[in-house]
Amino acid sequence: MDKRMNLFAVVPDGYKMMLEFEKYVTGTSVTKTHKELIKIRASQINGCAFCLDMHTKDARKNGETEQRIYTLSAWRDTSFFTEEEQVILALTEEVTQISNHVSDSTYNRAVAVLGEKYVAKVIVAILAINSWNRIAITTGMQPA
Repeated sequence: MDKRMNLFAVVPDGYKMMLEFEKYVTGTSVTKTHKELIKIRASQINGCAFCLDMHTKDARKNGETEQRIYTLSAWRDTSFFTEEEQVILALTEEVTQISNHVSDSTYNRAVAVLGEKYVAKVIVAILAINSWNRIAITTGMQPA
């Protein structure tokens, strides 16, 4: 795919809005590990090569293991992820694939395990990476 445009050069106010959104997510109490798992899993589902490249590198810098990164798309079939991570990954998948809706069981389990306030912050983090994925895919952004 060829790069189509630099959206941020064309609409700098949109870029500033996205940076503020990301700044908020970065400042939340959602752990770095949880944020990177959300970013990688949503980017896998959306097929965003640019974001996968960026966030797998970021995750490794944060101490994430290769094994967990490699098996993230099959997280249900491993014992590598904690209960908290499992509910975050399930919620990430359902929010990312929103046309299937978020099930009551996934939502209720997430709240039971993480608490409502943390779940709210996780949802915002999921929304942010899905927005970034859509920007990168639509404008043809490529990994370096």
